[in-house]
Amino acid sequence: MRSVLVVGGGMGGLAAAADLARQGVAVTLLERAATTGGKARKVTVGGAAVDGGPTVFTMRWIFDALFDDAGRRFADHVVIHPADLLARHAWRAGGRLDLFADIEASVDAIGAFAGPAEAAGYRALVARSADIYRTLEKPFIASQQPSMLGLARRAPLAALWRTAPFRTMWGALGDHFRDPRLRQLFGRYATYTGCSPFAAPATLMLIAHVEQEGVWLVEGGMARVAAAIAGLATAQGATVRTGAHVAEILVRRGRAHGVRLASGEELTADAVLFNGDVSALGQGLLGEAARIAAPATPPAARSLSAFTWCAHAPTRGFPLAYHNVFFAEDYAAEFAAIFRHRRVTEAPTVYVCAQDRGDDRGDHRGHAEVPAGAPERLLLLVNAPADGDRAEPAPGPVRDAMVALLARCGLSVEGLDTAVRTGPEGFHALFPGSGGALYGRAGHGMMGSFARPGSQSRLPGLYLAGGSVHPGAGVPMAVMSGRLAAAALLAAPAA
Repeated sequence: MRSVLVVGGGMGGLAAAADLARQGVAVTLLERAATTGGKARKVTVGGAAVDGGPTVFTMRWIFDALFDDAGRRFADHVVIHPADLLARHAWRAGGRLDLFADIEASVDAIGAFAGPAEAAGYRALVARSADIYRTLEKPFIASQQPSMLGLARRAPLAALWRTAPFRTMWGALGDHFRDPRLRQLFGRYATYTGCSPFAAPATLMLIAHVEQEGVWLVEGGMARVAAAIAGLATAQGATVRTGAHVAEILVRRGRAHGVRLASGEELTADAVLFNGDVSALGQGLLGEAARIAAPATPPAARSLSAFTWCAHAPTRGFPLAYHNVFFAEDYAAEFAAIFRHRRVTEAPTVYVCAQDRGDDRGDHRGHAEVPAGAPERLLLLVNAPADGDRAEPAPGPVRDAMVALLARCGLSVEGLDTAVRTGPEGFHALFPGSGGALYGRAGHGMMGSFARPGSQSRLPGLYLAGGSVHPGAGVPMAVMSGRLAAAALLAAPAA
């Protein structure tokens, strides 16, 4: 029987463990934290458990397939509800706009907000993003190690040209919208992969299609999804060990063959699958012999980090939905500050996930009411440079800027003094080697999408999964990365 050690219990590692164990591989998953789930973590504040990581659940077919292949149903383990309101958006200078799962409802809302020409532009964007997704789904997204040449061989040239590979996302959005607020709204999708819309390729417009295909609210939050996949892995025979800090990947005769824990315990296996930030390998954090596995990401090439506040607090003034985004006017200044000047702008975009506006408390459409004055579970997020291993921006001014922008949009959050804050330094501590980058390497430029490592590392016997490798960041992509790595491992000849 083949044996594999999976290092890291994030979504990718859990999915890989489930697939490998189902195929009869002896799998031991090693997670240094007390629980699995990686970035899909719960933060307890004021006696409430708040989702402190990813909050947007899409592409449910990936999770259905993972469970279906094991003869089980995802819906039997995780309860999800389709949101009819995808997100609520507000601007400091004025204006509020809801996007809906129903395209016609969004067309009507955009028409009322910005006029019929912008509504027509949205229709065109919906069609264009669907075309980009269909073009790239199999030859790029589902490929273990895509390349420009391979993509050209597998996709029609005309379809590839329509993805606008030489244009930025911000520039391509100008084909559809004159109103800068709408370019902000849809340009923000680039941040889902940790990128600036002013440097990311136009292909990322496909995210608009992904959301249009469905956003779901998860009872119990994203941690419930992680727990379900962990349960699937153990049901297939995988062993999960938490509190197991891997200090070194052991290499013998030029091949990964085991790990050494911080406790001194050594475990051997036929192969190792690493589910962490790949930059940790190139930095030597998993031992000198494993440095060759993947290059370290230069600090300037890192994706976005963030400051987050997990709160259980009352709100006043603004009618929150489940997902809310608050914008200032100068979007370009925000990303220039982060990527060029390594600071947070004076008026940053603020994301607020109001987790009691749906989820497991009644109304699952994404805009439930909360009694006036009652505390509610909130995640507030501001983008920041990934300098957590150097000198992160001072959190006080960032918080003041966030509170000021929310106030201008009509929202007051009481009791932020009791919130649990995490910044780039904290994320770097949680995810070593990352500098606090939450999405791996930033996919800027035409070739940025090809810069992430694939499933097979440069070190024989060492495979890669997680949000810092292909196909990219986000919970669905991390799960897909784990499945791709498991498939690559199973296809390789036994050592």
